[in-house]
Amino acid sequence: MIGSVAFFDELLRERRARPAGIYSVCSSNPLVIRAAIELGAEENRTVLIEATANQVNQYGGYMGMKPEDFARFVCDMAKKCGLPEEKLMLGGDHLGPLVWKSRCEHEAMAKASELVASYVRAGFAKIHLDVSMKLAGDSVDVPLSDEIIARRGAELCAAAEKACRTAEKPVYVIGSEVPTPGGPQDETETVVPTAPEAFLESYRAFKDAFFDAGLKDAFSRVVAFVVQPGVEFTGDEVFEYDRTAAIDLCAALRGLPDPLVFEGHSTDYQSPDSLRKLVEDGVAILKVGPALTFALHRGLMELESVERERACRFGFEPARFTEILEAAMLGDDRHWKKYYTGSEKELRRQFIHSNFDRARYYLPEPEVAAAIEQMTCNLEKSGLAAHEFLTDCVKNRLRDYSAAVR
Repeated sequence: MIGSVAFFDELLRERRARPAGIYSVCSSNPLVIRAAIELGAEENRTVLIEATANQVNQYGGYMGMKPEDFARFVCDMAKKCGLPEEKLMLGGDHLGPLVWKSRCEHEAMAKASELVASYVRAGFAKIHLDVSMKLAGDSVDVPLSDEIIARRGAELCAAAEKACRTAEKPVYVIGSEVPTPGGPQDETETVVPTAPEAFLESYRAFKDAFFDAGLKDAFSRVVAFVVQPGVEFTGDEVFEYDRTAAIDLCAALRGLPDPLVFEGHSTDYQSPDSLRKLVEDGVAILKVGPALTFALHRGLMELESVERERACRFGFEPARFTEILEAAMLGDDRHWKKYYTGSEKELRRQFIHSNFDRARYYLPEPEVAAAIEQMTCNLEKSGLAAHEFLTDCVKNRLRDYSAAVR
């Protein structure tokens, strides 16, 4: 098991005395992952790296990695960066029928069970069971009931427990009101926190479903519940945390008989003050992903500006990073067409400036990756530590999270 249940036991105990938490890095970008691991080694803190269901799964996902491949990749990087094995934790994010939601329940849940089992067998210690999405055959007019979501969650938990090969078993994150991975596809004017009554009803439904399925021990390892605390981002706007609006929700958490924290999704771009308040109020697991690749993208554009200035003086050909990235995105709209609309000029603006940072899916493309490598090599030859600069861009954003969870 890569990570330890004991960490969360200690975290829940520590929170009785002072606000404490952990941030979760949800990214497929190697430089982002390396920056997170390096910062963890520098600060001597546990680093939580998570992979999503569409990123890494039993068929390879968009990274072309199965769970065991991703685990090996991250563990090898941790060794290179000097992060002790006990300071690394792997998690699975949005594990459920997300990838197969167009199928009927029987087929989708069978694939999801196989997915969860593959993560557990690969040693992932933190498992987010996400069955909040509708499947083919579910009513399009009626919201999924807490009972249906909880029953499906218990089914996946049973698959995870059966797959566990070690004495130490995984911890779980559950919930029925789960923000959309990557941010909402439609613009929104307000973000309303989960109603405390809705949270408590969902909590009771999950507890009943787990107990009915003989998963009482597994439920004792549920460490967090996903809710909407009132934070979100769109392409051009960030909804900052308003603790006044979430006061009743946080009070409901403190009133539970079981020690538990909230897991906050879409905390990207929150201010340091908002991050601190979230942790203080019980949202002790902060998920961040797009904001980190956004910081990386910004760093790449800064380097491109320096590269243009130095090209004549040092006699090298600029790599044309932005031009090549935009061409790749215009030539393949799979990763952004649900998020970006407008004229080509407007699309180009969103490619660069949107908080959704859909550009992150194109950085690994061979021609884009080659441009990045050429640009950094050009700058390294001119005396600029380009790789170190990019790593620092990511670390600087992560330090806001690090300060919030201390």
